[in-house]
Amino acid sequence: MSGLFGTDGVRGVANTELTAELAFELGAAGVRALGGESERPVFLIGRDTRVSGDMLESALCAGILSMGGDVVRTGVLPTPAIAYLVRRFKADAGVVISASHNPFEYNGIKFFNGDGFKLDDAIEGEMERLIASRATGAGGRVLGARLGRSAENAPEALRSYADFLKSAVDLSLRGMRLAVDCANGAAREAAALVFGELGADLILMGDKPDGLNINDGCGSTHPEKLRELVLESGADLGLAFDGDADRLIAADEKGRLMDGDRILYICAAMLRESGALAHDLVTATVMSNIGLKMALERIGCALQLTAVGDRCVLERMLRTGGVLGGEQSGHIIFLEHSTTGDGILAALQLIRAIVRAGKRPSELADLVTIYPQVLRNAAVRNENKRAYAEDGAIRAEIERIEARMAGEGRVLIRPSGTEPLVRVMIEGGDQDLIARMADDLAEMIAAKFG
Repeated sequence: MSGLFGTDGVRGVANTELTAELAFELGAAGVRALGGESERPVFLIGRDTRVSGDMLESALCAGILSMGGDVVRTGVLPTPAIAYLVRRFKADAGVVISASHNPFEYNGIKFFNGDGFKLDDAIEGEMERLIASRATGAGGRVLGARLGRSAENAPEALRSYADFLKSAVDLSLRGMRLAVDCANGAAREAAALVFGELGADLILMGDKPDGLNINDGCGSTHPEKLRELVLESGADLGLAFDGDADRLIAADEKGRLMDGDRILYICAAMLRESGALAHDLVTATVMSNIGLKMALERIGCALQLTAVGDRCVLERMLRTGGVLGGEQSGHIIFLEHSTTGDGILAALQLIRAIVRAGKRPSELADLVTIYPQVLRNAAVRNENKRAYAEDGAIRAEIERIEARMAGEGRVLIRPSGTEPLVRVMIEGGDQDLIARMADDLAEMIAAKFG
């Protein structure tokens, strides 16, 4: 049972790796681990549009009810909506059934505590221990009047989330044409409601979910069609979400993509100008482009880097007092408003920054120079995945490469979490040069440790 939880909850192919039985056990263990002192803890459950969502939701609910917890089912809502609503409704915990940007055959279950934060490792470990020890079996379940109850509250939940999003920005979208790709996922109703009520002229795509087409050639991981839609429709801006709407990738009026790095910069500049960027600090991961760092430094801001994962970004922000952080992939956290990445909120803040600057999206995007990145994999023996860090010759080669780039490039080496590989990434201004250097360094690591 070790390793049941990954970087973002429990995830796998539905009905093989993530079964109804496992969903039941997770629900039951969640009551034990998150119920606290409450005699009847309340769990808020939302999901995306995958066909397996009904099966997993039913099983998860049954597990919670079997342990005496009550359930409020919100239906299809974005992941960040549950993070907000668990606080709004004063629930003991929230659960989202979604596999985010993965294809429809996958699904996942992730939990939020009563404060709307994803669970820390200790609580996830406790839930794993409860499941492995059979503490969620028949002997631990409640009987009679102590059994939990389930209710639906979808209309109120969607309305509350939409009102929250609109209140986070003082903004009118009248006269603005937006192309919006909902990924055939959880953003469909919420995005149309929020942008529509703010007055935008909307052109929607990825807005006809059928349980099988989530993320299928659309959304933030497949933004090519959004680019085409922006150009065809003459939209002022394009917005693409992923399956559970916690990511945003944008396209400017020229159809050029704006990833999380560019969105972070544009929003950081807005917040700094208004005095709302605490410590003039932005948090991102080691995968962010060096161009983001350089652009932020030009406006007097510092960039702190963390390990990959939005949870790592959030943990660092909480420690340092940062209010803005995110990932190149489009997870953007505005900590004064949300406890997790929120694609729709990020879109509203991006639009707010564009309106306040009085410039076109392309003009703001061009303030960040994105340097080429080259990624190579070095095949190594599994036990040697971290040995490169102690090797003097490899350290010396890295120093030589970085000295040659003279502050306008960098080397990032990290072991794969799942494969016998060491990933070598070099970033710099000369694509051909960094490709040769990455090839040479990857070959050097593979020869020593393969």
